[in-house]
Amino acid sequence: MIQRIQTIYLLLALGFGVSMFFAPQITFAADTLYMLNYKGINAIEAMENSKSISAVALTILLGLTPIVSLSAILLYKKRLLQIRLCAANIGLLIGTTVLIYYFGTVGTKELPADDLSYHLSTVFPIVGAILNFLALRAIAKDEALVRSMDRIR
Repeated sequence: MIQRIQTIYLLLALGFGVSMFFAPQITFAADTLYMLNYKGINAIEAMENSKSISAVALTILLGLTPIVSLSAILLYKKRLLQIRLCAANIGLLIGTTVLIYYFGTVGTKELPADDLSYHLSTVFPIVGAILNFLALRAIAKDEALVRSMDRIR
């Protein structure tokens, strides 16, 4: 079952999850430039009076989503567990999206930011959630097919 379409969906979701971990999410323009990534909100050019906001929850979510996608790929023989992992990953990715938005609003309030610009990688959690949903549907179809074959025998 590893050659099925849900594996492609989950591999794409894994790729988006890994790229979210390394790509910047938001850039704040103030007297200095600040950037939100997995470390939190930090100044791009470190100055002595620049602020820093920690984002441990964002780091945990960005680390968990690729791990859950990879474990869903590797558990291809246990389809019900795979469905649960996809559903949990959808929740994690929606939480990541909410947390990125939260840090965007907190960053504009805490920093004297004049301009806030979201990067393309901000959309990656939404795309990953859609890919996980498509994988979930494909896994559910496979499970229904296997159960229907068991009834026929």
